[in-house]
Amino acid sequence: MATATITSKGQVTIPAEVRRRMGLDAGDRIEFIELESGGYAIKPAIDDVRSLKGLLRKPSSSVTVEDMNTAIRARSAGR
Repeated sequence: MATATITSKGQVTIPAEVRRRMGLDAGDRIEFIELESGGYAIKPAIDDVRSLKGLLRKPSSSVTVEDMNTAIRARSAGR
């Protein structure tokens, strides 16, 4: 069983073997899940990209490249 020590700042270094088996790397986030028994489980905080489907609505009309260039020129002229 892997163990870790909590620092005075509340930080914990997850043992290398645990990080490897969980697929964690520097900068990754983890979630703490409270269990019915009162304990906690940790898991990678990774959402599937498909969970984002429907988050943004489709634009009502298309914008042409010329329209974008015109808007850019107008905005830069106002500076």
